[in-house]
Amino acid sequence: MNNSDLSAIKQASCPCGSSLPYYQCCEAYHAGLVVAEMPERLMRSRYSAFVLRQFSYLIATHHPDYLHGLTEQQLALGKTQWLGLQVLSSNQQADCGEVTFKAWFIENKHIDAVYECSSFIKKDGLWFYTDGQQMQTRLPGRNDACICYSGKKFKQCCAKRMS
Repeated sequence: MNNSDLSAIKQASCPCGSSLPYYQCCEAYHAGLVVAEMPERLMRSRYSAFVLRQFSYLIATHHPDYLHGLTEQQLALGKTQWLGLQVLSSNQQADCGEVTFKAWFIENKHIDAVYECSSFIKKDGLWFYTDGQQMQTRLPGRNDACICYSGKKFKQCCAKRMS
């Protein structure tokens, strides 16, 4: 990646959906300058890490007891194009939390979502992703707002990527 590409990423809206530029949002988490203060913030920064292929951050924020051998190299094999994130609910009680979300993606001209209720635990002052319960979702309707937050209808935006 050249300096021009890096500069464009930093100025672009953060993939986590905050509407802030990346450099004012998830970049500090990815660089290890700050730590997530709550489960939803960790989940959003992890989504951005998937989008931006920051695999070392994903491994570092995944509780080691739940990695099951997952490596940065395995994560790098994926060719997923992420489209948008919808946080549906978030709760925290003491050192445990859950975030339910849909992370929309396209692979092989097929749109789908990771629809999950993710679990998080806090250990030694740091939040970690542990695991999640996967659920099924349906694609948006043709006239629904697009999942990528373009402001267009689904049929006029991401649905075209399926053809």
